[in-house]
Amino acid sequence: MSLEPGRLLPLIAAHPGGRSPITCEYRCGNACAHEAPNLSGNEYFGDIAKGVSRRGVFKAGAVMAAAAGGFAALSGTAAAAPASPVAASKNGSRPVPGTDFEPVPPNNLDRVSIPEGYDQHVVIRWGDPVVPGAPKFDFHRQTAAAQARQFGYNNDFVGLIPQDPLGLRNLLVVNHEYTTEVHLFPADQYDPDNPTEEQVKIAWAAHGLSVVQTLRDPVGGALRTVPSPLNRRITLDTIFEVRGPAAGSKYLRTSADPSGKRVRGTQNNCSGGVTPWGTVLSGEENFHQYFANADKVTDPEQAGRLKRYAIGTGASTRKWERFDKRWDVPREPNEPNRFGWVVEIDPNDPHSAPVKHTALGRFKHEAANVKITADGRVAVYSGDDERFEYIYKFVSKGKYKKGSSAFARRHNSALLDDGTLYVAKFTGDSPDEIDGSGALPADGEFDGTGEWIPLASGDKSFVDGFTAEEVYVFTRQAADRAGATEMDRPEDIEPNPVNGRIYAALTNNTDRGAAGKAGVDEANPRNGNKNGQVLEWDEERGDAAATRLRWRLLLVCGDPAAADTYFGGFPKEQVSPISCPDNVAFDPHGNLWISTDGNTLGGNDGLFSVPVSGPERGHVKQFLSVPVGAETCGPVVTDHLVLVAVQHPGENADSSANPTSHWPDGGRTQPRPAIVSVWRKGRFGLPGRIGQR
Repeated sequence: MSLEPGRLLPLIAAHPGGRSPITCEYRCGNACAHEAPNLSGNEYFGDIAKGVSRRGVFKAGAVMAAAAGGFAALSGTAAAAPASPVAASKNGSRPVPGTDFEPVPPNNLDRVSIPEGYDQHVVIRWGDPVVPGAPKFDFHRQTAAAQARQFGYNNDFVGLIPQDPLGLRNLLVVNHEYTTEVHLFPADQYDPDNPTEEQVKIAWAAHGLSVVQTLRDPVGGALRTVPSPLNRRITLDTIFEVRGPAAGSKYLRTSADPSGKRVRGTQNNCSGGVTPWGTVLSGEENFHQYFANADKVTDPEQAGRLKRYAIGTGASTRKWERFDKRWDVPREPNEPNRFGWVVEIDPNDPHSAPVKHTALGRFKHEAANVKITADGRVAVYSGDDERFEYIYKFVSKGKYKKGSSAFARRHNSALLDDGTLYVAKFTGDSPDEIDGSGALPADGEFDGTGEWIPLASGDKSFVDGFTAEEVYVFTRQAADRAGATEMDRPEDIEPNPVNGRIYAALTNNTDRGAAGKAGVDEANPRNGNKNGQVLEWDEERGDAAATRLRWRLLLVCGDPAAADTYFGGFPKEQVSPISCPDNVAFDPHGNLWISTDGNTLGGNDGLFSVPVSGPERGHVKQFLSVPVGAETCGPVVTDHLVLVAVQHPGENADSSANPTSHWPDGGRTQPRPAIVSVWRKGRFGLPGRIGQR
């Protein structure tokens, strides 16, 4: 691997996963620098299946035959052997539709690098107007009132809600995950030890979500924002309705909300998903870092619950507790329990109250994505983004109504308030062959079976020692007790609309195999895993309501020249290097697209395409890279458009006094997180199809 020449990188040490210390501090409260909060000591694959032969596992898992057959049929190979595309590649097989472009090489350039023949446009950037009355952005003269009407900071998830059959008019919905105050404000105005009340309120307004009407130029190809009565900002001051079985719980009541049914704000919204009924689900992720003084809580049971979620001890980084007691745990001990949920907003109704769905459990949700079950119910998949945490699924009791009318949206949203919450347990086929080196088992794949363990349904708990109320509010502890499989940071999880399989990005886990920590297993096969992997599974009979599954790893990421990497059986010398998969998406052909966060291989983060079946399965190709210090988020891939959220450009600088990036405005400007649209330049100036020459 070689890097294109570019600007020198700053002399600031990287943290685990390739992130800068500034990103680690403000994004997740330096989670990787602290003890992982899961100390449950759950059995892992090597313990569960030790001494069990592969033949014996298959006998025990005979009910998975249909799912295994599904793998074989969709991949074009036998279930027991990986695809072998070498001959096809040497014979000059044509690229899979949607992936026919010249890969972008790894680089350190301060720009969004795209393939030859493509063009790009910045759709909207931090501080641009969203709702009427928003002033022009002025980095040196910010106010909370202005930010509440402007596009928020550090955009992550991106969703498009079509407003016409041609996909020209869309509502753009974007999460604003977190604020980096030392970059949010001029260095001569912000003192990290003594923020002003106005600066704190600006940060509250910079969190949340934005809804913006857009138009796609059918001639030029660019996506542009336009004024609309549907445009909306949701912030840490927006009132949310709490619904589901834990609404009104004694664990959610505070002095400001004795009902436990109305929460002020949402925060650290990472990825999300667009529902089949046209709303958006958004995951509240690293909420723990905003709270202070959990170490002063003396009740041992409460202290244990706070510790399991890594709620902040001592003063918080942002010092919000100085201006609102809800961030001070001893003064409002239940306030942390009001975050860590999946929230739902209705972009088509700007007056609707956003919702926090308690039936989906409380943890550090990376995202939430929907698949309709065989009998018409709704399944929602979500990962808990922390080292050694779990993968979850919720299946509704009621059935989905097709359509996106206001009635259908209300009906389908209510389905998320009544159903069964599950956590995943995986078993490998070749446990005795997993030694931590990343070496493939003799059968040529990392694969196995799995089950969904029920945690709670309605007011019934399936976990010994936990009430249903406790399962929903303290889901991590319930999953510990249930014996779920500890994973390498489960992030975005999405169903493939073409082949029906589910794909999960497992970003990394440098603590895997460390002393006193969970050892390797077949789904997490490397000690000190710094590059991550992508997990793929078929639910039994292809039904999202099933409680059994068959899984395998599609990718074991890293430098293709390294022995511990795997690319679905595709020749490693022909793939792009990829590290730290984070968000996933699918194009209309069913190809997987992966955005990365924290590339450890020396280049900027990027967006990659990967066919998931046939002779090109595992052929990773880099489609774009983002600027210096940035992360690639929120990919959307349609026939004519690719959207990415460029998050925290230049965040490898210690403050705004010495920016390492000047993207997107260039010159000597401060970097600004932004959404970028990319399209292929076709004939006669018209946009062409993505990934088709």
